[in-house]
Amino acid sequence: MLSALKAGLFRSGPPRAQAAAYPTTRTPVDLMLFWSVVLLLSIGFVMVYSASIAMSEAEKMTGYRATYFMTRHGIYLLVGIVAAIITFQIPMATWQRAAPFLFMAGGLLLVLVLIPGIGREVNGSRRWINLGFMTMQPSELMKLLTVIYAADYTVRKAAFMDDFKKGFLPMFSVMVFMAALLLRQPDFGALVVITSIAMAILFLGGLNWRVFAALLVLLAGAFAVLIISSPYRLQRILGFMDPWADPFGKGYQLSHSLIAFGRGEWFGVGLGASVEKLFYLPEAHTDFLLAVIGEELGFVGIAVVIALFITFIYRTFMVGREAMMRERYFAALVAQGIGVWLSVQAFINMGVNMGLLPTKGLTLPFLSFGGTGILMNCAAVAILLRIDFENRASSSSSRKGVTRV
Repeated sequence: MLSALKAGLFRSGPPRAQAAAYPTTRTPVDLMLFWSVVLLLSIGFVMVYSASIAMSEAEKMTGYRATYFMTRHGIYLLVGIVAAIITFQIPMATWQRAAPFLFMAGGLLLVLVLIPGIGREVNGSRRWINLGFMTMQPSELMKLLTVIYAADYTVRKAAFMDDFKKGFLPMFSVMVFMAALLLRQPDFGALVVITSIAMAILFLGGLNWRVFAALLVLLAGAFAVLIISSPYRLQRILGFMDPWADPFGKGYQLSHSLIAFGRGEWFGVGLGASVEKLFYLPEAHTDFLLAVIGEELGFVGIAVVIALFITFIYRTFMVGREAMMRERYFAALVAQGIGVWLSVQAFINMGVNMGLLPTKGLTLPFLSFGGTGILMNCAAVAILLRIDFENRASSSSSRKGVTRV
């Protein structure tokens, strides 16, 4: 069991090289990881305000207040910070014991959101549950719960990772059920992210590479069938390939996103000076926030955002690698699973904004406007910091033990 997990978690390189990169300072948590998140959240707060001013002033539902979306985003950030402080207090052993129950609760929410009167429908999609003070999106919650459950499952089934029937098939059956619920909403973007999380954790946990390769082929075929069988998804693919063929129809969002990047050039047109956010670019404060950043802050602004994400993801995997070095396998898989989740989602969002991937409704982690998304991002970071905290506490205890001897 231990050898299987070690082999999986060491796929990306030798342990000594990775361990050398781990910080040895006396700080309780990884400061590079912490400050990269703080800077991303701060940039997001400023840019959500900038991107939403025109919409806030024009819509009746906002009371014609320019600060409407900024105020709500600020409240979400405060709630997320409070949630993160509470989450940080929970030991990883508690998360591991609760993993199956949390995952079942998340599955129940995915069922409830499909029930008329409980789930809220917007633009033909039923993805939200109205809680009164905010709307909750269960698919965002399921991203974090999938990380925790898949990590627990992999640790429990480590001895069977080479066995298709005992190791892979049970997890695959659960994920097929979750996929069916997500497609009923429909939320194809969340399905891609959640599938990536589960597959990556199984692979890192030692899943047989032949099974993994065969599954990748099957998944590619399944996604192709889902796209071809849905005229809506197929139109998005065709629009992505040549947005200028129908710039006022299926290529509208992407064409205006590309115009925003083009206007920004190297240093941008200036903070607050975007033209595309003035009702030309749909979802400017959510899915296409990066395009507004590109227009107002230019290539330099985009480079800073990407550099912060790279720093965050790098430190995330180093925290996971350090946990593995201390034989804390569940914590290691959770840390690296969170890294996979946020890097895949950020990559897809950036690719969509830049015209490298088909248009998909996924927000940019830490930056885009959204209640449940920000809350789950903050909770995920708190879990990462908890893993890092326990790594450092373990290291400190080990040094004390050596001194006593």
